[in-house]
Amino acid sequence: MNDSQVNDTELPDEPARRWRGLAPDSVLLDGFHALKHALRFGADVRMVLTSDRAAAVALAGHLAEDVAARIAETAVEIPAVVLRELVPRLHPTGIAALAARPARAANLAALAHRPRRAPVVLLDNPRNLGNVGAVVRLAAGFGATGVVTTGDTDPWHPSVVRAGAGLHFATAVEQLTLDQLPSGPLYVLDPQGADIRALPFPDDAVLAFGSERHGVSDGLRSRADQLVAIPMQPQVSSFNLATSVGMGLFHWMSGRGLPEGRP
Repeated sequence: MNDSQVNDTELPDEPARRWRGLAPDSVLLDGFHALKHALRFGADVRMVLTSDRAAAVALAGHLAEDVAARIAETAVEIPAVVLRELVPRLHPTGIAALAARPARAANLAALAHRPRRAPVVLLDNPRNLGNVGAVVRLAAGFGATGVVTTGDTDPWHPSVVRAGAGLHFATAVEQLTLDQLPSGPLYVLDPQGADIRALPFPDDAVLAFGSERHGVSDGLRSRADQLVAIPMQPQVSSFNLATSVGMGLFHWMSGRGLPEGRP
């Protein structure tokens, strides 16, 4: 009997029991795109549930052929009402999965490795979970070394992982104190800083961004090697945090020039 036959005949109470046993020590991958990215970047996916296995397999074949076979092999169908008991804010794709969180030691080693070929993004005491997830997604897209947060917001909170579309597994994401920050020149985004357009970012920079309401903390500002400002029209109070990070990372990438062989 193959895996798909087992999945098709398994009773819903058994997957639900296993899910509840795994959930406390796992990362919730809420939706198809989070699962797709987690698989692409080597996550240890422990369990995949769906309310419509045929639709999930078809979606994988259409949008992610590279991981479609793995989804087909592992997806277990259970009634939608049971799945919604396990995942109350179920993604519209009707798919949820559990994965092992990457080892903290491995993430810290990636953040500390030198020479560093891409910046680390530092979010100083962020408050909005969706913004943190959007920043992780940006960091993965730009190839940043990682995303570090200070404060009490867990960067692996389910709402952050959902907003990040599972791209936590594509970069190093950790919660640290100011005393634990990776080494490298610290560039702090601050309205009183030098104009970003005149200041290239080195590859080994730590790019620090404060919360929209309070900005960066005094403790972080005092550590800055350079304060940097993004120009903004008068009477506009701030940019969205993720937007600021996107501009900062694009500024870094633009300073590197085009890769060899690209027109």
